[in-house]
Amino acid sequence: MELRDTSMSGETLNQPLNDGAATPAAESVNISESVTAECPATAQEAAPAEECSVAEVAAAEAEAPVSAEVPAAEPVTKEGLVEALRLLSEKEASEIAADEVSRLKQQFYAIRNEEQRRQREAFVEAGNQAEAFEPQADPAEEGFKALLATVKEKKAEQRAAVEALQQENYNRKKAIVDKITEMGADVDNANRFFQQVRDLQTEFKEIGEVPAPLSGDLWKSYQDAVEKYYDQLKINKELRDYDFKKNLGEKEALVAEAEKLCGEEDVIAAFRRLQTLHDQWRNIGPVPKDVREEIWGRFKDLSADINKRYQAFFEERKARERENEEAKEAICQRVEAFEFDKLSTFAAWDEMTKKIIEAQEDWKKIGFASRKSNNQLFARFRESCDKFFAAKAEFFRTMKDSLSKNLERKIALCERAEALKDSTEWRKAADEFVAMQKEWKTIGAVAKKHSDQVWHRFLAACDYFFEQKKKNTSGTRRTERANLEQKNEIIEKLKAVNPDELGREEAVKVVKDLQAEWQSVGHVPFSEKDAVYEAYRAVVNELYQKLDLSQRGSRMTSFENSIKEIGNDENRLYRERERLMRAYEQRKGELQTYENNMGFLTAKSKNAGTMLREMERRVQRLKDDLADLEQKIKVIDSKL
Repeated sequence: MELRDTSMSGETLNQPLNDGAATPAAESVNISESVTAECPATAQEAAPAEECSVAEVAAAEAEAPVSAEVPAAEPVTKEGLVEALRLLSEKEASEIAADEVSRLKQQFYAIRNEEQRRQREAFVEAGNQAEAFEPQADPAEEGFKALLATVKEKKAEQRAAVEALQQENYNRKKAIVDKITEMGADVDNANRFFQQVRDLQTEFKEIGEVPAPLSGDLWKSYQDAVEKYYDQLKINKELRDYDFKKNLGEKEALVAEAEKLCGEEDVIAAFRRLQTLHDQWRNIGPVPKDVREEIWGRFKDLSADINKRYQAFFEERKARERENEEAKEAICQRVEAFEFDKLSTFAAWDEMTKKIIEAQEDWKKIGFASRKSNNQLFARFRESCDKFFAAKAEFFRTMKDSLSKNLERKIALCERAEALKDSTEWRKAADEFVAMQKEWKTIGAVAKKHSDQVWHRFLAACDYFFEQKKKNTSGTRRTERANLEQKNEIIEKLKAVNPDELGREEAVKVVKDLQAEWQSVGHVPFSEKDAVYEAYRAVVNELYQKLDLSQRGSRMTSFENSIKEIGNDENRLYRERERLMRAYEQRKGELQTYENNMGFLTAKSKNAGTMLREMERRVQRLKDDLADLEQKIKVIDSKL
């Protein structure tokens, strides 16, 4: 089963500055508190322009993970990813896109993690402990890491070059600031330096970025130097007023655009555009002193409003992501609580499948969680779903094999029943049919399309045999009923024996004759066999007690009756004989042990007399048992 997290698809995430490390509120203060040349009173609150550059916002956005839902044009392999990273590493550092490297890394380790998961499962299935598992070394991973290191080194070299350039820009700008400061201090020659100062301002603006930590102080120094120069400059008032008017118009245009951004629905786009407006504001010269505070206050208030909306947007999104994370966590726990191993029927598996699909539909309705937990939760949910569908496939495969084997066993019973249905050995064949019927009940189900057919086939053979048996044994049943009446008469005769009237010898003779007559009577109905025998044994035992006959003789009579009840069933006779032989060998071994132990006792030994007498009694008892067993074995041998 392949499940895709659709909550990641079709949605672009716009990240805040510095990959979310700084809050939007903090960034809004840095942006809104930048100063201009015409606002010396607030120059102490200035912040570096480089902290709010659009390039950093774009870079932070590029770090957002590529959606796991974008389908690949062809299967992705580790070797293909290594080759793609190698081609990327051969490019110039400026041409290497961070998001492309991140995507390749994510795909590679997704495949690598799946390989390790399979290796771990195989390791555990082999009977090992999961904690002892150690992943196998992967040459492709080593090569991939080496290429990542190469890319990282190139990017580091690029950053070093940028930093060096920024430091050089700082030195050039610092020299310009020092030069303007020097010119502003020369009151007598300020007029003569006007064009030179204008050229220095143009050069200052054309120079690129400087290190962020130095940007604020440098810009403040530059603004202070320019302001001091213009304050000291005694030039044509019309030219000064013209510059102020032009700068005021440009800043009012920026204020108007900032007002439009306050109504922009796309908060991320509005925030990015605001960074551009602040960059443009810094590059515009001073405005008339009487409106300097007022126009800057308007622009700063609008910036604060946009920043508040930006921060509120991310706070709301974080709250929504937390809710989504809790909802996905609940679904994971719900699926993990399902007990797949207890499902034993097709209906149960179908019902559980509906629950799994319902959970997957619920998952699709939930938006994505935070970047940190979203992929982990999806991997956890997918693992649970994959585990279920793998168990389901294994159950259906096993059930198919089981149904096939059950069908083979039932067909074999049908063939046995059909081969035996014409037998006239009614008792033996009946026992076999009963055994086959019991075995049939122990065999599990078969495929539904074969179930009725094989059952009716078996039932037809059984019914045919028992119908023939019923027809051919009706006479036997009448004989058994007559034997039952005869045995009941014998029991009544035994009850009528009175030793006091007949005398002991005559009574014993009568009892023996009645017992012999009992033995000569044939079988009785099976349902009455136990009851009539118990009645016979009870009255015989009572007479034996009255006549003081030995229990051994009673037990032997009882044994002979049992053997007679077995009849001509050779299998049962052989099993009984084997049981007696095992008992005989056991008693014989015990007898030999006692006789050996008796040889070690002497009359002088302490308590020797008592122990010797006890052993003699046990030896005699064992000898009597051996004699009884020999007699019983002879009785069985006479039947075989």
